[in-house]
Amino acid sequence: MKNAIHCFISGRVQGVCFRMDTRQQASLLGLTGWVRNLADGRVEVYACGETPQLDELRQWLGRGPESAHVLNVECVPAGYQEFDRFEIR
Repeated sequence: MKNAIHCFISGRVQGVCFRMDTRQQASLLGLTGWVRNLADGRVEVYACGETPQLDELRQWLGRGPESAHVLNVECVPAGYQEFDRFEIR
C-alpha cells in the first residue's frame, strides 16, 4: 500500500547539499515527491511510496548528509499523491 509523509527538518540543513542528497536517497529507495528549502532555514520533504522505504528515508533525514547537523525531524502521515519522480523544488 502506498503512503506518504510530510517532514520538516531543522538544524544546519541549508547550504550543505541536503536537498540534493535527499533526492538521491529517495530515488534510491524508489520514492517520489519533493524537497525544498524554507525561508526559516528548515528543509521540507514530501515523500510517497511504500512504508518500509518511507521509514528508511525518515531515518536518513535524522542524519542527513555528512556536512549537515540535524537538530529535529518532524514527520506526519500525509495524503498520497502520484509523482513521476523525486524532485528538488
